[in-house]
Amino acid sequence: MPTALVTGATGLLGSHVVERLLRDGWRVRALVRDPASAAWLVERSVTLAPGDTLDPATLPVAATGCDVVFHTAATVTTDGGWEAFRRPNIDGTRNVVDATARAGARLVHVSSVAVYGARARYAAPGQRTSEDTLLAPLGERAWYARSKRESEQLVLDAHAAGTLWATAVRPDVVYGERDRQFVPRIARMLRFGIAPVIGGGHTTLAVVHAANVADGMVRAAAHDAAGGRAYNLANDFDVTVAEFFRFAGEGLGERLRLVSVPAAVARVVVRAAARVAPARLRSSLRQSVDFLSRDNPFSSERARRELGWDPQVRPRDGVVGAFRWYADSRRASAR
Repeated sequence: MPTALVTGATGLLGSHVVERLLRDGWRVRALVRDPASAAWLVERSVTLAPGDTLDPATLPVAATGCDVVFHTAATVTTDGGWEAFRRPNIDGTRNVVDATARAGARLVHVSSVAVYGARARYAAPGQRTSEDTLLAPLGERAWYARSKRESEQLVLDAHAAGTLWATAVRPDVVYGERDRQFVPRIARMLRFGIAPVIGGGHTTLAVVHAANVADGMVRAAAHDAAGGRAYNLANDFDVTVAEFFRFAGEGLGERLRLVSVPAAVARVVVRAAARVAPARLRSSLRQSVDFLSRDNPFSSERARRELGWDPQVRPRDGVVGAFRWYADSRRASAR
C-alpha cells in the first residue's frame, strides 16, 4: 500500500486529492499548519503531519517514508504584492523539492495555466494552447503567474538535474466542493437572481473540476514517462457560461434570469472601471472579459494521450454540487 504526503490538504484541490487517494487505497499523510482545523481528515483515517512548506525543519519529517508528495499548497490571491506570492509559492516549493528528494519520493507539483501569460493563452484561430506553446513575457504585476512559472521551473530543473523524479500539472480555474474562492465569488454575483452573460453566454469556460484534476495528478504519479513533463489539466468537459450559471442557480436553489450583454458594451464598461480601480485589479478586470467572452483556449490532449486522463465528474453534477455545498455551508454557519 503506497503512502502519500499532500500539502494543502485542507484546501480545494488538496482535499480532492486526499479523497481520490483514499478511494484508491493509499495511506495518506496531510501537512497541516493547524491540526485543530483538520478534524474531518482524521475522521477519514488521514494522518496529520504538523508543519508548513515555509518551515524546512518540519517538511523532511512529514515526507519520510512517503512514495509520492502531492504539492497543492499555494497562495492564489493576496493583497501583499510580489513578496506575498514569492515566499509560499517559490520558497515553499523549494523546501518541498528538498524534502521530497531527501525522502526518495516522487513529486507531483501543481502549477497553473497562468504560466503561459495573458497574451500567449489565446493561440491563433482554430488552435489550442498546449504544453508546446511558447511562454509569453509576463506583465509587471503578474505576480501569481510569475510565482507559478518560477516554481514550476524549479521543480522541472530539479528533475533534469537528477535530484528527484518530478512532474507538474497545469489546471485553469479549479472549482468544486470546498471552494473558497471562485464559487463564492460567482455565488455573490448571482445573489440578486440575475446572471449577466456576454453575447448570450455561448462561449466555453476555462474551468475544471477539482476531482478531475486529482485524477490527472494520481495518474501522473504512476506514469514513469511523466517525469520532467508538464501537463495541462484544463478542459475536462466543455461547459458554456450560460450552462454554468444555470447549474449554479440549481445548486443555490435559485431560478436565475440570464441577461445578455453585447461584448463591445462589456469591454467599454470594464475599460472605464479599470481607470478608477486599484492598479493591482486592472489586469484582472480586463482578463475577466476574455474569460467570459472567449472559448476555453487550452488543450489537455497530452494528458489524455500519455496519462490516460479520464475525467469522470461532468459539469451537470460538478457545478450543481459545488454551489449546493456553498449554499449548505452558508446556512450551517448562520445557525
